[in-house]
Amino acid sequence: MDATASTASSTAGPMPDDWCRTGFDHLSPDLAAVLPETLAHMRGSCPITHSDAHGGFWVITRYADVLRTAQDWATFSSAHGLGIPPSTTHLRNIPVEVDPPEQRVYKRLINTHFTPKAIASWEQPTRDLVTRLIDEFIENGRCEFMDAFARPLPSLTFFDLALSAPAEDLDKVAYLASKSSIPNDPEGPACWAGLAAWITDFVRHRRDAPPRGDVVDAVLRAEFGDRPLTEPEVIGIVQLLILGGLETTAGALGLMMHRFSQHPEIPAQLRRQPERIPVAAEELLRLDSPFIAIARTATRDTELDGHQIKEGDKVLIYWASANHDGAQFSNPDEFDLERAGNPHIAFGAGPHRCIGSNVARQTIRIALEELIRRVEDIRPADGAQIHFHSTLTRAPLDLPITFTPGPRISGA
Repeated sequence: MDATASTASSTAGPMPDDWCRTGFDHLSPDLAAVLPETLAHMRGSCPITHSDAHGGFWVITRYADVLRTAQDWATFSSAHGLGIPPSTTHLRNIPVEVDPPEQRVYKRLINTHFTPKAIASWEQPTRDLVTRLIDEFIENGRCEFMDAFARPLPSLTFFDLALSAPAEDLDKVAYLASKSSIPNDPEGPACWAGLAAWITDFVRHRRDAPPRGDVVDAVLRAEFGDRPLTEPEVIGIVQLLILGGLETTAGALGLMMHRFSQHPEIPAQLRRQPERIPVAAEELLRLDSPFIAIARTATRDTELDGHQIKEGDKVLIYWASANHDGAQFSNPDEFDLERAGNPHIAFGAGPHRCIGSNVARQTIRIALEELIRRVEDIRPADGAQIHFHSTLTRAPLDLPITFTPGPRISGA
C-alpha cells in the first residue's frame, strides 16, 4: 500500500489516542492526511511512546528530546539504517548511514563543494532556469505545480551544476529517485536497483572522462585512510547526493506553494517586502518541513525523560514535530516574520545535519523571489484534492493551482 493520503486541507482530527500510543505506524496511508494534527496530539499526550508496529520502535516528538537524540550519535546510531523497518534493497547512503568518526571523513569529501562560496556561481544559472520554468506556465493561469516547477527545478539544477550528469538521463533518474523514496511502493525495489545501476554506469563514465573539478571528481579520487574508496562507497555517496538533491527540495517548494494557496496573505506580504524572503524561507521550512523524520538505533541501554530504551531498540525522531513544539517556538503553527530566533531543525541536527542545506536554501530563495514577483492570486484549482507522500519525507504528490495569467519574459 502506498504511503499517501487525502487532501491536506482535511478538517479531520488526529489519529485515535490508542493508535498514537501503541500502534503508531508512519507508513499508514491514513496518517499522511492528518500528520500535523497527530503529531500535535502526541506532543501533548505521549511525547515519547513505544509503538508495536514493525517489530516495535520508539516515537519521539518534542524538540528537546529530538535534538538530544540527534546529537547523541554514540547512543543513537545511524549505522543500522535510517528507516523502520530497515531497507534491504539498497546500498548504504554515505555518509548519513555511517557514524563518527568515519562519518566525518566521508563528509569532508563533500562539504567543500556545497559551501555558500562554492555554490555562489550557481545563482544566475538557477535564476535563469526558474525564469524559464515560470515562462512555460505563466500565460495559462494554471498549472500542476509539482510537475511544472517543484520537481524540475532542483532536478535540473543539481543534475547539471552539481553532478555534471547528462541531461537526457534526468527524467529517468528523477523517476527512480522519487519511487525509491516512497516506502511500500510496488515499484520501489526495482527502482532502487535501477538507480544503483544508473549510478554505476555514470561513475564508470566519469572515471574515463576528463576531470571537471566537481564533487563527483572529488569522490572518485578520494581516499579513506590509506586506501581508495571502494565502488560501493562511491555509489553510496552519489546515491545520497541524488536523493537529497532531488527529492527534499522539491517537497519544500511544493509545501510552500500549498501554504501560499491556502494563506494568500503570505505571498501578498512578501510581495510588499521582498527583502524579507530569506527570513520567510526559514519560517516556511520550519512550518512545513519536507524532511520529517528519521530512524536511529540505540547502541546501549539509556533513559530518555523517564523512558527506558534498550540496546538495539529502534527510535523514530520527528523533525517536523519538533519544529512545532510550543516549548521552543511561540505560536508555533503561525507564520511569523518577526519571530525572535528560529532554531528550526528542518535540515536535521547533529553530525548528520543535511550536507546540501546551502544548496537548498539558495534554490528556495531564488525560486521564491521569482514566484512571488510573477505569480499572483495563487489559489487551489477547483475541486483539487491534494494527496501527500508522507513517510520520512513529505511532499504533495500533485498540486493543481490557478493564478492571474502573466507575460513570458525570457524572449521565446
